[in-house]
Amino acid sequence: MTGDPRPLRAAVVTVGDELLSGQTVDTNAAWLGRELGARGIPVVRRHTVGDDGAEIRGAVADAVTVADLVLVTGGLGPTPDDVTRDAVAELAGLPLLEDPEVLESIRARFRERGVDELFDGGRANNNL
Repeated sequence: MTGDPRPLRAAVVTVGDELLSGQTVDTNAAWLGRELGARGIPVVRRHTVGDDGAEIRGAVADAVTVADLVLVTGGLGPTPDDVTRDAVAELAGLPLLEDPEVLESIRARFRERGVDELFDGGRANNNL
């Protein structure tokens, strides 16, 4: 072998209508860029898209063509506009699965905060 192997290359996809409208500043992408760079992993592409499944799929599809590691942040909460999980699963051709251990962990966190019944949106956060 000659030389070191090529370092990992990363892409960051941030999701949220509030990022595009300027309502929220995208501090996640800046933080990820700094942290990855400090670890010798350059960010070679960054996308910011709204809460739209087709836009998310397009950004992730592009990101995987240039990067070894793709980080997606945003659009993962319990509200109806949080479609990131579904979009990425569709792109990958994989179903979302509910993990009983993760679900119990989420329920325990809610119970610690005085919430006994997990609402449907909170349950969606369990889908992997």
